[in-house]
Amino acid sequence: MWNIPNILTSFRILLIPVMVFFYYLPGEIYEWKYFATFAIFWIASITDALDGYLARKLDQSTPFGAFFDPVADKVMVAVAFILVVDDYANVWVTIPAVIIVGRELAISALREWMAEMGNRADVAVSVVGKYKTAAQMLALMGLLWHPNEYWVFDGWPLGPLLDVATYVFLYSATALTIWSLVIYFKAAWPYITGKKV
Repeated sequence: MWNIPNILTSFRILLIPVMVFFYYLPGEIYEWKYFATFAIFWIASITDALDGYLARKLDQSTPFGAFFDPVADKVMVAVAFILVVDDYANVWVTIPAVIIVGRELAISALREWMAEMGNRADVAVSVVGKYKTAAQMLALMGLLWHPNEYWVFDGWPLGPLLDVATYVFLYSATALTIWSLVIYFKAAWPYITGKKV
């Protein structure tokens, strides 16, 4: 059970309380806390991509890993959204966060129900879901980082540009979240309505 992919997934889980700890350090003393939180989330995101790749490459896919990996992903994303919603405290971050986290809960429940009926393959991860995950991770990195508004690189205002990119990724992830939710429920609708068993 404790192969390399599952160890990486466990490491990702262990990074979550570390991320929370750094995010709540007093900013007037630890000015670098946001960058540290971003770096921890970035490392966790890398392990997310790496554990799946290694499981396939090393032929180390296990039932435990198939269960544990998505749980680790959803907990990490939910905690990160809780942090930024608490910190930003505005509707422009809160509404996308509610939609994205709510979708994760709905799809998890749908997959569990479909698995009980023996039809889980009908709600497997879609390409849209993968794009949504990538956009959501990039958005969370930007939201956790709080890039300095005065940063300038070669005459370009880097801080404001990163802020704009963050919100573009956040709202792209939200749109893809709604789209993927429709795709999943469309696939499951015949079973929900009893037209298929």
